[in-house]
Amino acid sequence: MRCPYCSHMEDKVIDSRQGRDGDVIRRRRECLKCEERFTSYERIETVLPYIIKKDNRREPFDRNKLLQGLEKACEKRPVSVESIENLASSIEKSLQESGEKEIPSSFIGEYSMAGLKEIDEVAYVRFASVYRQFKDIKEFMSEINDIFRNK
Repeated sequence: MRCPYCSHMEDKVIDSRQGRDGDVIRRRRECLKCEERFTSYERIETVLPYIIKKDNRREPFDRNKLLQGLEKACEKRPVSVESIENLASSIEKSLQESGEKEIPSSFIGEYSMAGLKEIDEVAYVRFASVYRQFKDIKEFMSEINDIFRNK
């Protein structure tokens, strides 16, 4: 595997562990050139539904795109990479189990918001502000007030 630090193609596996649901293997690796350590995740390739975007375009589900959105919402927050990975895996699993050939992007957005609300409320509001496209501070404050009311 290519080292993310120096791009060298040789490494050694230091530790391998199975994920909680048994559908992921987490491996700690060390580059044989620069000796930096990094983590890789191995999972079974699955057939997932196409995502129907708001403009009715259809595109294949992209786990990396989902992870980027979740990571952006959690940036500079005390949220572990493992929590983000687990949420992405949970969303991916529900897509797979749905048995549908196509699913609206709103399913992923709502599922992401629900998961982030459990993990970190600030990350939830960040994600919601982009996903729901708040137009002004009133909409933003309304979402924050909903959080306080439901506590």
